[in-house]
Amino acid sequence: MAGHGVPHFHNDGGHETIIIGAKEFMCVGATPPFDHPHVFLDMGAENEKVCPYCSTRYIFDSPLGALGSRPSGCVYHAKAA
Repeated sequence: MAGHGVPHFHNDGGHETIIIGAKEFMCVGATPPFDHPHVFLDMGAENEKVCPYCSTRYIFDSPLGALGSRPSGCVYHAKAA
């Protein structure tokens, strides 16, 4: 997870819901250059959170681990400059 202190997730597939294994994370929308401001989201005591920019609904599932997602492939990795 080089370059990120918290997991980042993207929604290139236009999924209504992404299930993740982290309660604190960043949503980037689609991958750059089609991203929105990278917003920090914290589910707190809840088990879901909706991104205020792209309306993706994230649902927490701890067995996935911090870098897990369903559908798979939604973890965002910044490309080295």
